[in-house]
Amino acid sequence: MKILVSNDDGYLAPGIVALVEALSRIAEIVVVAPDSNRSGSSNSLTLNRPLSVQRAENGFYFVNGTPSDCVHVALTGGLAFKPDLIVSGINQGQNMGDDTLYSGTVAAATEGFLFGIPAIAFSQANPGWAHLDSAARIAREFVEQRSGVLAGPYLLNVNIPNLPYEEIKGLAATRLGKRHESEPVIKTQDPHGREIFWIGPAGKAKDAGEGTDFHAVANGFVSVTPLQIDLTHGAQLELLRRGLS
Repeated sequence: MKILVSNDDGYLAPGIVALVEALSRIAEIVVVAPDSNRSGSSNSLTLNRPLSVQRAENGFYFVNGTPSDCVHVALTGGLAFKPDLIVSGINQGQNMGDDTLYSGTVAAATEGFLFGIPAIAFSQANPGWAHLDSAARIAREFVEQRSGVLAGPYLLNVNIPNLPYEEIKGLAATRLGKRHESEPVIKTQDPHGREIFWIGPAGKAKDAGEGTDFHAVANGFVSVTPLQIDLTHGAQLELLRRGLS
């Protein structure tokens, strides 16, 4: 098996290092990841400047662009082969509910999926890298034992509790939950006295009931959510057709 690995925390992040070490036991790995932290970059591609690809001492390739840039460049000219699987992560912090719309981790996997390649995004529920060895082991076992459960190309969003391996209760197939609106921006001033803004924290979970990714992780399960790209609102489309006829 040949796997392309990327992330949004950057090629030096502990999460991608642990993930590659784990997956190297079962597959041939190529890493193409951002040169620095690109969290929250979503599915953006860099179109206003050229991109450079360099190779680090550890063999990882790094790009001065977004996670989507990394996978796009790799698949359209950087690699001499088509990978069997795209794996993104392990992210520092959860990508659940509405977070998936902003996540660079999920975006890297999504870019691979758009090219017809199965893709998985792995995240730890909480920042700080606690029990990263457990998360890496779960990621390896999932790829080795469970990645063939679905037929055809798929896009999976996997969130892992920060728990010792022995305390993980299992895997749960979930849907995305929902968050409340984000907290207000944080206003401050730069050294020149000009007003600047920091994006505020994400909102608390609003829909975290049974069956959601929030609920599974909170109860010690690894949340596995299948994602799709079609954003069409089917019910409103039918209403629109009637209104425009």
